[in-house]
Amino acid sequence: MSEYKESELIINSNGSIYHLKLQPHQIADTIIVVGDPDRVPEVSKYFDKIETKVQNREIVTHTGFLNNKRLSVLSTGMGTDNIDIVMNELDALVNIDFKTRTIKPKLKSLNIIRLGTSGAIQPDIPTDAVAISVAGLGLDGLLNFYSIDKDILNKKLSDAFIKHVGWNINLPKPYAVEGSKFLLKKLGKGFFKGITATAPGFYGPQGRVLRLNIQNPELNEKMQSFSFNGERIINFEMETSALYGLGGLLGHNMITVCAVIANRVNNTYNKDYKKVIESLIKTILERLTS
Repeated sequence: MSEYKESELIINSNGSIYHLKLQPHQIADTIIVVGDPDRVPEVSKYFDKIETKVQNREIVTHTGFLNNKRLSVLSTGMGTDNIDIVMNELDALVNIDFKTRTIKPKLKSLNIIRLGTSGAIQPDIPTDAVAISVAGLGLDGLLNFYSIDKDILNKKLSDAFIKHVGWNINLPKPYAVEGSKFLLKKLGKGFFKGITATAPGFYGPQGRVLRLNIQNPELNEKMQSFSFNGERIINFEMETSALYGLGGLLGHNMITVCAVIANRVNNTYNKDYKKVIESLIKTILERLTS
């Protein structure tokens, strides 16, 4: 078995992985990921005990216990590029032996739950709702850089989407990956369920127009009318497709749960969205530890 070179797997002098600054023993098997570093203590304040606090740039990690279950909460920052770093390094922490720089003989599957915010693109989803992602539809292109040697892609979904919206061939080719059915069942009761579109930006890629015009002003409307096997595209955000794609390739269980803080069809925005997030945090923690 070949060793990973120092330039490929960068381990800091204290034995931690390069960006996350975590050592293997400092991460739990169940991990809540959030975008905002300030949201990490908003989750961990409910822990019965916090054993680890680590920060590097926008990546903050707290690991502890709630109801005798070990949990980590980690901030990723915004965008699929950050998810690329976080997912590869989380996997390295549990599946690569840092002393020998080789893959461990027995691989571990993590349960990773993204807890975030999003904008609804269906008129019936209010701004105080919660959306859970049965699949991530990637408009970002990140997964296309990897060799897809596992049957994780829902090619029929992405092909149907490309045809329905008349996708511009100059843009990254969309891909679709389903989330964990186990985590969907465990966490999804009472939430809006559907496909989440992951965009590589907040403005133009999500159809927002300030001083710059966009190529396809009708794209959001076409997305709203799309359905596949009875599932609609229900919301826009910027991380899920990479989370599901990389997680699927690496053998982890992934799910995204988002507070809906804006409705793009109704042009509404919930200025008091932190109350929704607070309630969502408590619900997810209860369902994870019960």
